[in-house]
Amino acid sequence: MVTRKDGLSVDHIPFPMPEGRSVLRQNWKKLTFMHWSVDPEVLRGHLPEGLELDLHDGKAYVGCIPFVMEKVRPAGLPSVPGISTFGEFNIRTYVTKNGIPGVFFLTLDAQSRVTCFYANRKYGLAYRHAKASVKGTLEAGYTWSSTRTKGGVGLEGSAVKTSEVRQAEHGSLEYFLFERYSLYTSHKGRLHHGYTHHVKWWYADATADVVRNTLVDSYHLGIKDATQPEFVHISEGVEVVTWHLLPMGDEAHD
Repeated sequence: MVTRKDGLSVDHIPFPMPEGRSVLRQNWKKLTFMHWSVDPEVLRGHLPEGLELDLHDGKAYVGCIPFVMEKVRPAGLPSVPGISTFGEFNIRTYVTKNGIPGVFFLTLDAQSRVTCFYANRKYGLAYRHAKASVKGTLEAGYTWSSTRTKGGVGLEGSAVKTSEVRQAEHGSLEYFLFERYSLYTSHKGRLHHGYTHHVKWWYADATADVVRNTLVDSYHLGIKDATQPEFVHISEGVEVVTWHLLPMGDEAHD
């Protein structure tokens, strides 16, 4: 096992992580991963210039993930009750740049006005305020509901696991979807790139009962029925360390 001076194990991550100090710690909990294959040309229309769509066996994918952001806090400081934990529902696709795979978020709907304000202005992340809730356990299943404050689009439903938990095998679709340790955004006319660290995902296959999914429908991705995801997985979650999102080309200074 390869362990850094800061105690982080990195042998499962296929590219170097920043040597500088991390800036945020958080936990991603009670996750439901719902995915659809989408026409690559449709998804490319949502990407900023210079960012490449990542494909698996020639197919592009978009994911809708309701979960709980838990204990979000600056590195070295405690979390703040009532502020640091909140529901988040994001829509993401899979991209690459300079050989480093990552995710690109079409939206991050969250019940945190602080995050929506700060992350938009500081990093260009597409946060939008929503009334968002995720409840349940891995064994009993998760229920989720979100309604965006402006416009009212949202997601409502539940998911239950149908298999034992496992980790993704290299080269599998699950590995492609889950094992990503960086993200990209466009901010002030430049591509930005940031790194995220966590252990390799433990997840289970699942089925979802989606009552409403106007959140995905609102992005006009060519999905015929957003209440019927092609692939569903759930996970108890991971502890996460993140670094600053920096303009492309400036990461070496981190």
